[in-house]
Amino acid sequence: MEPTDALAYLPAPGPRREGRLVSMSQALDAIAEDINVYVAPICGVPTALVAAMADAADRWRRLTIVTDYLIDPLPLFEHAGAPFHVVSLQPTPAVEAVRRAGALRTISCSYGQYLTHLTAGGRAAVDVALVQVSPPGPNGRHSLGVGGGVTAELVRQAPFVIAEVNPRMPFTHGATEIDRHEIDLLVEVEHPLVELAVPAGDDVSNAIGANAASQVPDGATLEFGIGAIPEAVLMALRTRTDLGLHGGMISDAVVELTASGALTGARKSLDPGFHVGAGVVGTEHAFRWVDRNPDVFVCGSAYSHGIPVLARQAGFCAINSAIEISADGEVNAEVAGERVVSGPGGQPDFAAGANLAPGGISLITLRSTAAGGKISRIVDRLPVTSPTTVPRHLLDRVVTEYGVAELRGRSPEERREALRAIAHPDHRDGL
Repeated sequence: MEPTDALAYLPAPGPRREGRLVSMSQALDAIAEDINVYVAPICGVPTALVAAMADAADRWRRLTIVTDYLIDPLPLFEHAGAPFHVVSLQPTPAVEAVRRAGALRTISCSYGQYLTHLTAGGRAAVDVALVQVSPPGPNGRHSLGVGGGVTAELVRQAPFVIAEVNPRMPFTHGATEIDRHEIDLLVEVEHPLVELAVPAGDDVSNAIGANAASQVPDGATLEFGIGAIPEAVLMALRTRTDLGLHGGMISDAVVELTASGALTGARKSLDPGFHVGAGVVGTEHAFRWVDRNPDVFVCGSAYSHGIPVLARQAGFCAINSAIEISADGEVNAEVAGERVVSGPGGQPDFAAGANLAPGGISLITLRSTAAGGKISRIVDRLPVTSPTTVPRHLLDRVVTEYGVAELRGRSPEERREALRAIAHPDHRDGL
């Protein structure tokens, strides 16, 4: 079995491709001069291909690397500007060296908009996609494994696809399954996947997690972001029953929540019994758990982040974090001072989906202060240099270690009072 209509949201397969096994050098020969090359992000980075490109940087005068959320810098960033330029749809600290070299261009958009920028006619239309796949699975097909979402959609639309075949890549079911003849060239490699280990929460993040968990009813369908606080929320939910998952990622915390018996998916209005996500972001522990797991379905971005889909998921609960929130409810989850932490990612999509879903809830979690308590994260107004990741009309509930502010349907004056009550006591008078 599989989710009833998830695959219907995928682009139609393109023409039959060659599916030829080649050497690394032959794969690099297929990457022409002055084109846009997509590098699959997060834990699905094709690291052998990327390292080989860095070693052979003098092959090209200019190449533009297109990607989104990166955990670590790519080795080809050592050649930023000569020849490699970068377009990022979700910049992280991993691209800071490229920014300093003047070779970075960013596109402000939510995850649900990525594909429109990466396909024909888009601002960063991809010529070649570099991805990583598993060896053929039980049905004879390869799998993108940890890399669903936009990657799963783009391989079906990119003009040319080069894939590493890595035995360390888990086989996941869903939009990640692709036939050999949906790939132009395959290169056999073996290397560990990129991992993201979230450090254990401290007392403050655990307090925020407990406060946020108090807002999540049994049977809710969860989405959560990357970071210690969203994971602390999941850990605080281990006593719930029949929670579901429909979001951007499957992580180590999902594995633990399933083991506790809290995450079953039994009461989901869409795809009951399935753990649905756009990819896998975690460690080897999560990679092994999803491998050939029939309860895991990795989907494309139109299904994981599509607002019409999210609006059909009754009891949808989005759990995300922020850097700062203004007293009238504008959320910045991207920039801390002059430091870029992330792009909008999926947070705007999930906030909108939770606003429309029957019984939907959107939780924005954050510490009340930064800089050792010197700076309040709840501010009178966002600085002019801070982007608005979630607009105030979509803000529902804000959670700090001091409690929960329910803002949906409240006036500006009521919002200010509710946020003041959960700010750090030392900074309440300034709001």
